[in-house]
Amino acid sequence: MSKPIDAALTKPVPEAGTPAARPMPKKQPYPFWLGGVAATIAASITHPLDLTKVRLQASGDKRMIESIRKTVRTAGVRGLFDGISGTWMRQMSYSLCRFWAYDESKKLIGAGGKNSPAWKLAAAGSMAGGIAGLVGNPAEIIMVRLQADAAKPPEKRLNYKNCFDGLFRMVREEGASSLARGLGPNVFRAILMNASQLASYDFFKAELLKSGYFDDNIYCHFTASFGAGTVATTVCSPADVVKSRIMNASGPGSSSTVSAIRTAIATEGPMFMFKGWVPAWTRLQPTTILIFLTLEQLKNVVDFTRKLRGEPGY
Repeated sequence: MSKPIDAALTKPVPEAGTPAARPMPKKQPYPFWLGGVAATIAASITHPLDLTKVRLQASGDKRMIESIRKTVRTAGVRGLFDGISGTWMRQMSYSLCRFWAYDESKKLIGAGGKNSPAWKLAAAGSMAGGIAGLVGNPAEIIMVRLQADAAKPPEKRLNYKNCFDGLFRMVREEGASSLARGLGPNVFRAILMNASQLASYDFFKAELLKSGYFDDNIYCHFTASFGAGTVATTVCSPADVVKSRIMNASGPGSSSTVSAIRTAIATEGPMFMFKGWVPAWTRLQPTTILIFLTLEQLKNVVDFTRKLRGEPGY
């Protein structure tokens, strides 16, 4: 009696070159600079709110609306865009680095899948924040100083012409070590920001898609980024306030994190760490939404152009 022939052995083998014989091409990664461009576009739109937040933290102003009116009254509408060159420098150093490092960190710890646990996403965000905070520290200092300068008395202003003038003058007048001013709180804040903002966006987006009520479209991206902005504002507020005060200081002995915290607690109480939370949320929320909406659309543009060129995976 003959043995039955296994069906798998009788299945025809596809010829070379047929669709069944070709392995699925791996999708190419997106350009590393995409996140930096998206962040620069978003920060340019929300710059007036960011400017107001920094001035509230670094000066004696109490209310957001009053601070905006004061800026317009003294410098005109153009004054709302004081220091925008520092913002651009910061986004194309810090933000470019953090988005690139976040993607690479996710690959490193195995968090690249759609169902990655929140702790892995937060770990990848923390790694990216540490790297980006270190790289972007000089631009962060210049951005804060350019934005806060007009709120100071004329005799105390630094009067930087632009971000590059500020960078060169800071090194010349205060030494190269001044580039590391506030490095500790800035890196700490960057770790908090990326662990909360980037990780929570990916987490919320994945959960929304799993719910069945959302598709991978602008509505999903908006909702996920709204949640990410609120989480990031609350988590980062204390470090953000301390960082702004240290970076805005320029005298000897003014760069101590512990000294700045002790002085502020003694004069204002512990709630000083949340001073400017409302303008920070008002600024960070639309910025977060704009960053991720812009980033998702830029990814769509990249996918579209690659598909037109007939690149593998599209």
